Amino acid sequence: MNKAVNDGVWSGSWVAERLGVELLGDPELTDLLGLALRRNPKRAHLLVSNVLGKHVPQSPSVVYGYGFTLGRRVRELLGTEESRRAVVLGYAETATGLGHAVADGIAVAPYLHSTRRPVPGVATAGGFEESHSHATSHLLLPENPELLAGEGPLVLVDDEFSTGNTVLNTIRDLHERYPRDRYVVVALVDMRSAADAGRLDEFAAEIGARVDLVAAASGTVGLPEGVLEKGQELVARYEAGGAGTGGSSSAAPSGPVAQFPAPLKDEGIAVDPSLETAPNPHPPGARGTARPATTDPHPSHNRTTRVDLRWPRNLPDGGRHGFTPAHRIRLEAALPAMAARLADALPQNAHRVHILGFEELMYAPLRLARELEQVIDAGVTYSTTTRSPVLAVDDPGYAIRTRLTFPAHDTPADGPGDRYAYNIAGAGFDAVVAVIDDTADTPELHAPDGLLARLAENTPHVVLAVVPSYVPERPPMLPDPLRGPAFSSYAPEEVGWLLQDLSDVTLEAPTEEREEAIQSGGAHYAESLPVEYQPSEQYQQLFHTALDEAAGRLALAVGAVTELVLAERSPHPVLVSLARAGTPVGVLMRRWAQYRHGLDLPHYAVSIVRGRGIDANALRWLAAHHDPADVVFVDGWTGKGAITRELTDAIREFEESDGITGFDPEIAVLADPGSCVKTYGTREDFLIPSACLNSTVSGLISRTVLRSDLVGPHDFHGAKFYRELAGADVSVDFLDAVAARFPEVTDAVTVLAKELLAADRTPTWEGWAAVERISEEYGIHDVNLVKPGVGETTRVLLRRVPWKILARAGAGADLDHVRLLAEQRGVPVEEVAELPYTCVGLIHPKYTRGATGADGKAVAV
Repeated sequence: MNKAVNDGVWSGSWVAERLGVELLGDPELTDLLGLALRRNPKRAHLLVSNVLGKHVPQSPSVVYGYGFTLGRRVRELLGTEESRRAVVLGYAETATGLGHAVADGIAVAPYLHSTRRPVPGVATAGGFEESHSHATSHLLLPENPELLAGEGPLVLVDDEFSTGNTVLNTIRDLHERYPRDRYVVVALVDMRSAADAGRLDEFAAEIGARVDLVAAASGTVGLPEGVLEKGQELVARYEAGGAGTGGSSSAAPSGPVAQFPAPLKDEGIAVDPSLETAPNPHPPGARGTARPATTDPHPSHNRTTRVDLRWPRNLPDGGRHGFTPAHRIRLEAALPAMAARLADALPQNAHRVHILGFEELMYAPLRLARELEQVIDAGVTYSTTTRSPVLAVDDPGYAIRTRLTFPAHDTPADGPGDRYAYNIAGAGFDAVVAVIDDTADTPELHAPDGLLARLAENTPHVVLAVVPSYVPERPPMLPDPLRGPAFSSYAPEEVGWLLQDLSDVTLEAPTEEREEAIQSGGAHYAESLPVEYQPSEQYQQLFHTALDEAAGRLALAVGAVTELVLAERSPHPVLVSLARAGTPVGVLMRRWAQYRHGLDLPHYAVSIVRGRGIDANALRWLAAHHDPADVVFVDGWTGKGAITRELTDAIREFEESDGITGFDPEIAVLADPGSCVKTYGTREDFLIPSACLNSTVSGLISRTVLRSDLVGPHDFHGAKFYRELAGADVSVDFLDAVAARFPEVTDAVTVLAKELLAADRTPTWEGWAAVERISEEYGIHDVNLVKPGVGETTRVLLRRVPWKILARAGAGADLDHVRLLAEQRGVPVEEVAELPYTCVGLIHPKYTRGATGADGKAVAV
């Protein structure tokens, strides 16, 4: 064991002798740790790491090597596949660089560290408390919440693992939001007491996850009775007398000055053994004390050299918002040139150069220091500033020999205060390179009592390198919903459209032209619109006749499905219709809740596109304004269930990408002839008159549009408002006709709702099986060309190129409008004796067999 840390004396002996504190455990503990004292009501002693790069200057290769080696051990523990799913989380401020080095050792893991710096516009994904710290609140601010929402192992990295409280607080907070099966705790030293040793296993059993621990060394701290009070008294006495602290700067050297730890060997990492120091030629002075100019021949404003690193654009400066393996590759490529620029700024005769990082900014300075160590013929050491106040005592057996004090210079959220750099004064550095982020490049940094001035008192050359502080691009605020009469013919309170208005864009194309483009794979169906069908007088009469006959039936289904939603989903649901067929149904459900229960339910319409999912920006807007658990998606009817499956997949992908959970993909529909959902008003396949028309029964709104040149990453999907069709609009007529029947079906709704609530409504997906059978029987061999049910068949006749219509024998008046449309388009209607739906529309397969395909496109064959 090598105890030659300061003049051959262990740097914890001063505290050990006075307080009786002992390090018990692995023999290398005294190489890794020294001891110091601090003013803290919970723990007076401080374990000072010799290899962390925080308080004690150390070779950057040694600092990086320890973290990197721990990362390799984690990778071996997890295995290759689990390592690829892992995420590494480090703790601010002390372990941000260590955690980053661990992530580098794992190699394939992204990295995030907690922070005490709030960033405007970046949402907090979590937080926790560090119980023994002087500054407790930690924030988690990932740019991509998926970093925390994944199911792979979470690797938590801290410099020491003592009571375990910080780690348990973190896991508890995150596990409630993003539960996972495995956690790995990584620390330079495991210093748990015997009483704390079993807590990790108990906690793992409590949450039902595996928790492993990886450490470079382990042991305990032996604390005699009364050590806290005795330590506090010792700190107070030394601070009151100024003994050993040198005021706010350093002690005047009395004998050997600031002998720093001998470099530690770590699995073949080569380091420079020359870490000897020389007396400082510029004796320090207390902050605020007037000194003649002749005592300081190197005023900081004249002696600080600023170097432009040319940090790569949009490369994060660390893991505050996440750092991915791709970022790591970019940094590795840029490091040699940045280190060369630093080398050019140093004096040619420099023998000892120190790189000083800044609080949480540990990794970038560490990597720069390690790279510089490879390219200059001088000893390079590394440490960082800190907000942690520690007593300085100029004694070889004490870990903190000197202390520089200066004001905070990054406008911290908790207000102004002192900051510190330890073991810099009196160390004899020929040059000190301060690496900070641009948030901290403030007047306070350059003030007469600022960090640069403090450094200039203790070294002949100060170099300043400023790294741009990475702030995630803040997406534009999503707009408020569009409402009538400016957008749609519905009253503004009836529905808010989470869409963008594309009314001024020409999007329509002839049906046959669209069909050919879609089926050939040249276009997605959502990239254009069919020409709006203008019904003949005869067809309009059919609509009104069907509405008169079906209004009571519709009212009954509306009431029943709304009662199911209120009973099973939420007493205060947020109705979200799938535009546009679901929108009239959502309005009617809102009207029923108002009529029957006096509820004023919010109602929105959003876009969902087969093959491309639901509008994620609409979900983000909903999550920002409502509890996702209250959202109930609404549609008119089910066919074979493609949209049901699409929504389920889309919600799962959204949860993974955004980390926002709570949305239930179960759709509520009026009619579920395909047996695809469990929340419905009926499973009969009957004519819902709103299916007879397009925009003129849906508030004059088109089908939704998703095209990359019109819809950006921060935009809602688009749609058009056909104001020019106002003369043919029957949207409100449809709603009023159905709502007028509410009083007469109230009792029947009560009975039907009770029956449905008591029934087994588990989806059987009978419709999907029937569609597959029809596809094969008719030689189509593609379920996407088979559109089952009255509503879907009507859409085929209005928007696509129909091949033939299959009608159930004896279907009667429900198919009058289908027969009329088929006659107008010259499409044969074939009666089928046993058909699970009232009718089925077959899209013409003449263009390609694939037609619209599973993703809304086709591959030509």
